[in-house]
Amino acid sequence: MAAELLYRIDADRNMATFYKLDVEPTLFGEWAFVGERGRIGRADTFAAHYDTVAAGQVARSKQIQLKEHRGYSAAWRSVVSS
Repeated sequence: MAAELLYRIDADRNMATFYKLDVEPTLFGEWAFVGERGRIGRADTFAAHYDTVAAGQVARSKQIQLKEHRGYSAAWRSVVSS
């Protein structure tokens, strides 16, 4: 599964942030919903562990919906040009 990249850029508010969200296998047979977030050019990481890939994908989908509701977009060019 490819990582989802979400951007939010607002020059008037000096905002240029991003989220990178993915579901990856762990060394212990679990699945982890992992991501990076922060200002473009700097990042923090976070992770939540799940027993199945389906549970991790559900958590990832919910996070994507939440971020899109708050103004993030997967299309970098559409965010920059607007």
